[in-house]
Amino acid sequence: MDQHEPDVLSAAQLAAMRRSITSGRGALSRRAMLRVGGIGALTVGGLASLSACGIPPAKREGGAEVSDDHSDQEKQLTFSNWTEYMDISEDEKSRPTLTEFTRRTGIKVKYTEDINDNVEFFGKIQPQLAAGQATGRDLINVTDWLAARMIRLGWAQKLDPSLLPHAYANLSPQFRSPDWDPGRAYSYPWTGIPAVIAYNVKATGGKKVDSVTQLLDDPTLKGRVSFLTEMRDTVGMTLLDLGKDPAKVTDADYDAAINRLQKGVDKKQIRRFTGNDYTSDLDKGDIAACLAWAGDLIQLQTDNPDIKFAIPAAGYMTATDNLLVPAHARHQRNATRLIDYYYELPVAAQLAAYINYVCPVAGVGPELAKIDPELAKNPLIIPDAAMAAKSHSFRSLSSKEETAYEEKFAKLIGA
Repeated sequence: MDQHEPDVLSAAQLAAMRRSITSGRGALSRRAMLRVGGIGALTVGGLASLSACGIPPAKREGGAEVSDDHSDQEKQLTFSNWTEYMDISEDEKSRPTLTEFTRRTGIKVKYTEDINDNVEFFGKIQPQLAAGQATGRDLINVTDWLAARMIRLGWAQKLDPSLLPHAYANLSPQFRSPDWDPGRAYSYPWTGIPAVIAYNVKATGGKKVDSVTQLLDDPTLKGRVSFLTEMRDTVGMTLLDLGKDPAKVTDADYDAAINRLQKGVDKKQIRRFTGNDYTSDLDKGDIAACLAWAGDLIQLQTDNPDIKFAIPAAGYMTATDNLLVPAHARHQRNATRLIDYYYELPVAAQLAAYINYVCPVAGVGPELAKIDPELAKNPLIIPDAAMAAKSHSFRSLSSKEETAYEEKFAKLIGA
């Protein structure tokens, strides 16, 4: 990102960012909250406001300088996370994995579910980070595009590899080296979030749906198809179907994918673009087939055996939520030890059994099978080698690219 180019959002982009917050079931969707604001995190109290108030962004490239750490004197840390993203006891009075971490290490964890969406959360912590101050948080969990920006701005603490033996050894190869944090020097994934194809076999008349081409061209699906309001997933899946690599997307590639989707809109093949409110329509059969997020499907399939999913031969998109230690955190080593703890196989299994997203910890299958054999067999939680090989990520975008790409996408989806 160019230091002198503030990200600026149009009204259409802001509408697109917020479009997916409310799920069809009337609840504030964890998945919708996760992906809202795929562009312009820095515009909400971001670079534009930094320039206006004369505060330069922190040091770029290479992360934050090491600041005073009080971990030895203060056996504690503060961890900010999303809602329903941590295991909880049956009586809902404790967090078993956190309780065990404290029992073992003596480090008390102040756990807060204060992340509602990436943009809003960034707005909370940006003023302190810009001023070179601690945020009051030692560990945060943010989506890959925001993690990338924080690292680039120098607002994430480089992790001490000597405190991460389990994380280094057990991190799945699929997640080892994103282009925005090669070698995972600053971050470790909490979960992977695949976008795949889902269909209601009753609504399709028994037909399998397993490609974007089929979603866009099969006349029997006309008017009963939905795509996602998350640009990277919808455009990424379309790029793959066109034989293009989202990790190397060019402007021409992007325009080709937008044009392909526009044809689906114009001929009314696509019914609508959704957050995860597609779930109720898919469950009822009003939507026959769609792009979907894997975590939703695991829950849907529990109640409706007609819900199926497919991994296109062309591949699928995966995003990640990532643990970061913010710059100037007071308890850096304590936070790093907690990251490593969640890469121990039994602990990772316990977490995966509760949250049902892709577990980024290799070799967790046998431990998860002890808790729930069916979950251990589910490739949406533990991808097999063939599925992992089909996973793709959208490359990091410059400020100019992000603005241009999101404006075109907002126009496509009518935001």
